[in-house]
Amino acid sequence: MNDTLRQATRLEAIGGRYDPWLLGVTLALAGLGVVMVASSSIAMDSNPFHFLGRHLVFLALGIGLACVAMRTELKTIEHYNQWLLLACFVLLAAVFVPGLGSSVNGARRWINLGISKFQVVEAVKVLYIVWLSSYLVRFRDEVNATWPAMLKPLGVAVALVGLLLLQPDFGSSTLLLAITAGMLVLGGVNLPRMSAPIVIGLPIFAFIAILEPYRMRRITSFMNPWEDQLGSGYQLSNALMAVGRGEWWGVGLGGSVQKLNYLPEAHTDFIFSVIGEELGFVGACAVIALYALLAGRAFHLGLRCVEMRRHFAGYCAFGIALWISMQSFVSIGVNLGLLPTKGLTLPLISSGGSSVMMTCVAMGLLLRVSYELNRAERQVALLRGDAAPAATDPGSPAPAPAQPAPSAPVRGTSRLNARVEPTFERIA
Repeated sequence: MNDTLRQATRLEAIGGRYDPWLLGVTLALAGLGVVMVASSSIAMDSNPFHFLGRHLVFLALGIGLACVAMRTELKTIEHYNQWLLLACFVLLAAVFVPGLGSSVNGARRWINLGISKFQVVEAVKVLYIVWLSSYLVRFRDEVNATWPAMLKPLGVAVALVGLLLLQPDFGSSTLLLAITAGMLVLGGVNLPRMSAPIVIGLPIFAFIAILEPYRMRRITSFMNPWEDQLGSGYQLSNALMAVGRGEWWGVGLGGSVQKLNYLPEAHTDFIFSVIGEELGFVGACAVIALYALLAGRAFHLGLRCVEMRRHFAGYCAFGIALWISMQSFVSIGVNLGLLPTKGLTLPLISSGGSSVMMTCVAMGLLLRVSYELNRAERQVALLRGDAAPAATDPGSPAPAPAQPAPSAPVRGTSRLNARVEPTFERIA
């Protein structure tokens, strides 16, 4: 009994370690963001450091929120999953409340906090990923086997998208649906059954995309921006000129010409074009490599979590990886003329208070996943190390043949095979 208590005490004393690769690439992207926001916004205001100071304030707030997320147990976050889903609907509905919601260029996507405006969809992305991760843990078997369990998260996503389209925010709506589909596939949903909503939904979404004249103009200008260079193709043509001007090594940090009131939103949506102009092809490839490393590391952490049957942590990592990779892909694709113009920022780099803060929260949550995974792996290693000396001690009687541990019922048939690990209760 004393040995059991002593072993339990040792297990509880074991801490984890935050993933150094994940932390390093996050800091690298955030640091690059500070430099590029300073460079791209220097001619946009009478005070050349106005947008830089604003970006630093929100980055500091984001780092504070990330530290809170890094120190919060995942089981505590999972416990409040239903409240987080409710918060998603409350936030998206709050923009329509007179006096609270704020409209910019005809879009109602912000709530007025007095000292600043907050774009609610950025918080919804994080909260929704946490709720969907919890749902997949609780209903993995049903999601794989029945229509109602699979359609419920799709119905929630459609309801959220409906509120987003009323703002309107077509880009975030598309991203939210893509995250939902990706997480359902990784959660083990039946693929033939999943194809039915996709086949039905794609034509409907395409019709919504061309329903508004301004969206149709974006599509036509994307196909040939030079046809109306001073009209609908103005943003994209200037973005392409900036990227082309950078050539291999760029014109040098701070030397961009297109940012001098030629390229709209140079510090937010089109900051990658400024990177291409000032840092060149090599610098642009380095930024893409950093995002690939971030997404790849997050997917790797998610896979290891699922192998150890830490499914909630794994699905959170998958969701954040899908979000960051798809949003960065769309933002870079828009700057390079590969995709129609969308109002999506480049995560951790673009200026934007709401985006910067909530992306930092997502990174803090991802680092918490890596911490708890490392702690669990070290605990398992300690248990295996305790078992070995007892079996090899010459003074001890021969150990009895090991009996297979009864398999505990585990909900779910994840698409990723789970590795069987010894449980604390069995060894105790």
